Amino acid sequence: MDESGLPGKGEPLRTRLLSGGTQNEIYEITRGEHRCVLRIPPEHAPPDRDSGILREWRIIEALDGTEVPHTSAVGVCTDKSVLGRTFYLMGFVDGWSPMDHRRVWPAPFDADPAARAGLAYQLAEGIALLSKVDWRGRGLHDLGRPDGFHERQVTRWTGFFDRIKGRELDGMDTATRWLREHRPLDYIPGLMHGDYQFANVMYRDGAPARLAAIVDWEMGTVGDPKLDLAWMVQGWPEDTSAPDESGYVDMRDMPSRDQVVAHYAEVSGRQVDDLDYYLVLAKWKLAIVLEQGFQRAGDDVKLQSFGPIVPELMRSAAELAETTGYTS
Repeated sequence: MDESGLPGKGEPLRTRLLSGGTQNEIYEITRGEHRCVLRIPPEHAPPDRDSGILREWRIIEALDGTEVPHTSAVGVCTDKSVLGRTFYLMGFVDGWSPMDHRRVWPAPFDADPAARAGLAYQLAEGIALLSKVDWRGRGLHDLGRPDGFHERQVTRWTGFFDRIKGRELDGMDTATRWLREHRPLDYIPGLMHGDYQFANVMYRDGAPARLAAIVDWEMGTVGDPKLDLAWMVQGWPEDTSAPDESGYVDMRDMPSRDQVVAHYAEVSGRQVDDLDYYLVLAKWKLAIVLEQGFQRAGDDVKLQSFGPIVPELMRSAAELAETTGYTS
């Protein structure tokens, strides 16, 4: 940090573990009045996690100066003699994560339905702003392969399913065939998060709701940003006035799916008439992702719980494919 000219030179360094897992460990780093966050793969993570860390770094560095709420890019280190792995430092976000308040929103959102609605609109606005980033101008021209994005989604994930396959999934053939035969009305490549949901954002304290940062960019790429939108709303409850115990956040008194989709369209400038295509793709893809967890669950209760969810998701994808009025 001193050699890179970062603030706090001469001050004692204090660290605090914020979270740790198989993908990354995250620490708060404090030197005097200066705080940042260190993100590093765990010691025994596969070697490709180092390239993943550099990918994340490229994205948050490219977002500096944009309207997208994000953590600031502080510094990156590829010298493994320092901490044993590639790592980067990002700005500390003063705010809260929905994952720290599962099913109970912090004040004032717990008691004020009008304020709570803002959390949903801000969530949609985050990826709407992300979709407008000039990814070529910000040096991300080689981050992904936007040409043939939708064709590769089907080929890649069916191949992945075949490798992990442990059971048949009702509706998968129907949804897969439909995805192969349909394409979006328009496809405008853009920067996308890849796993966009309440779990991967942070908010500022207090009302009105203000998105502080989009976080966890492991799946970030240049592709079709409207898949982020569909990923966000594929499980949105039909009736947000009724109790819903299926998710990890309390969705009561949230705006409807149509309302948050309309807000995304207004901010992003993208049409959403073909949203059903993206919803089929999101449900189908998520079912395959969760099936991987279920197939390697062992004694892990959380992964075992994916067992009944996966078939339900796949059937939902197939049902939407068979009933939608969307035609490409």
